[in-house]
Amino acid sequence: MTAVSNGRRIGRRIARPRFRTRRRLGAGVRIAVLVVGAAIMVTPFLYMLSTSFKGQAYVLTVPPQFIPNPATTENYTQALTTQDFGLYFLNSTVVAVVSTALSVLISSMMAYGFARYRFAGRETMFRILLIGLVVPAMMLIIPQFVIAKYLGLIDSLGGLIVFYVAGSLALNTFLLRGFFASIPAELDQAMQVDGANAWTRYWRLALPLAKPALATATIFTFLSCWDEFAWALTIINSPQNRTVPIAIRLFQGENATQWGLVFAASVIAVVPVIVVFLVFQRYFVQGLTSGAVKG
Repeated sequence: MTAVSNGRRIGRRIARPRFRTRRRLGAGVRIAVLVVGAAIMVTPFLYMLSTSFKGQAYVLTVPPQFIPNPATTENYTQALTTQDFGLYFLNSTVVAVVSTALSVLISSMMAYGFARYRFAGRETMFRILLIGLVVPAMMLIIPQFVIAKYLGLIDSLGGLIVFYVAGSLALNTFLLRGFFASIPAELDQAMQVDGANAWTRYWRLALPLAKPALATATIFTFLSCWDEFAWALTIINSPQNRTVPIAIRLFQGENATQWGLVFAASVIAVVPVIVVFLVFQRYFVQGLTSGAVKG
């Protein structure tokens, strides 16, 4: 028995270093894969940022230079002072902020209704709503244009806002419904006993508890509204109603493109997205996973 016990102890001592080695090797491989993936994702952005500080003569040098030499801020000055870029930036800000606020508000009310109330046709209506997630946006441009023309929304910021809100309701309602359904129904019942009506329970209970999901919906909606190009190009004709994606497109000429100017405008356009993400990122991961817990 003693020999057997000693043999087992020796075997365990030999196995432990091997297990630690395999675990360290696995962790090293995972870290290496993450580093390579991060480098692949970050490199284009760094090159865009670098090129935005280069003069036109140094943009297409081979091999590419990630550190501009000489560096200049002329591209940023020109981007901000030509073709009313400041006005286009303001238009995009108004459209994205208003569209995001309306979309999150409306979709949260819809999601709360789907999660908390039982009524005839509830699941059928929800599945019909989810069809919006599988229909490509480009297929809807012609029907949307006809509707916008009928409603007098062509060449207006209102035409952008209405259809941006409509296009984002399906995803936001899907995310928020799962989160609202995960909130214990006993909390609603307790407030109802105290005399709180449906609006009070939604506004004072559901929304504060749904901050992670609301942050996720806000980030997705703002990003999609801010970067949208096809619909804005379709209905906007007047220069005073143009948005940032159209403005960046105008910097590209038919025969030549000033890439330093284009990248400088692109960097400026990225700043609001980064700001919104930094404001809401503390809730982002939690909200992204919570919607899949319960449908």
